[in-house]
Amino acid sequence: MVRTGAAFPCTLTIHTPFPTERLAQIALRSLSVDEELSPLVQRSFFLVDGSATSRGTCSSDSQSVLKTEYRATTNRMLRVAVNGFFESLIVIIQVMEELDVDVIQEKGIESLEGAQGLEQGLTSVTAGGA
Repeated sequence: MVRTGAAFPCTLTIHTPFPTERLAQIALRSLSVDEELSPLVQRSFFLVDGSATSRGTCSSDSQSVLKTEYRATTNRMLRVAVNGFFESLIVIIQVMEELDVDVIQEKGIESLEGAQGLEQGLTSVTAGGA
């Protein structure tokens, strides 16, 4: 049975905007894989549109904002859980920045010249001398 209310008086809601709904969905799926380690903390994830946030950080109608709600028995348990959340979120965003095409385009990078693993105009001479 899930306990709520007075048993979990400490709460925190975090809104994390992403450039696209697809990236927000990736973050949600990545974060929701692991359950909270402590039974003294509960969390839930939702995708919401930018107008649903308190500051309206995104003007799009797409659900590109990850809303994370934490509930805990004490402020200390809440702090520990949220610290772990931010560590995971940082890793996810760094991977997106390094590997995802949408994020690269959002930063305005137009050329992949010099990118590791790309071979442009490679010419070679065969062992037969041809």
